[in-house]
Amino acid sequence: MLHLVKLSVGTESVESLEHWQSSARAQGADGLPRHVTRMWPRREAEVLDGGSIYWVIKGMILCRQRIRRLDEVTREDGIRRCAIVLDPALVRVAATPKRPFQGWRYLDPAQAPADLSQTRQSEDALPPALSAALAEIGIL
Repeated sequence: MLHLVKLSVGTESVESLEHWQSSARAQGADGLPRHVTRMWPRREAEVLDGGSIYWVIKGMILCRQRIRRLDEVTREDGIRRCAIVLDPALVRVAATPKRPFQGWRYLDPAQAPADLSQTRQSEDALPPALSAALAEIGIL
């Protein structure tokens, strides 16, 4: 199993990511959210073997979604792209700082942030700056 990590550009919170993914523009014909990217994962079999995409929001990994499948998409420009089809459920994880990067990256399961317990899934998120400060000193 192998995960992906991706910046959620323009997203302010886990709730705003959830709101975006519930829009018709972010969903396929099957109603599942997807993220379209130019690059196809070369390690596709490992990613599809239970992998998730971990979302970086405001410099912090805050949540993940299970990857269901990878679909080929060809847009108006004729370029083949990869649609990462996701489970609709967003699972909050321990806030973990992540520096900006381009595209997506592989994330080894041993390096992935732990899921928050069921009792903490509905907690209000801390402001990003506070989460980053607490994570930097080892409290989060």
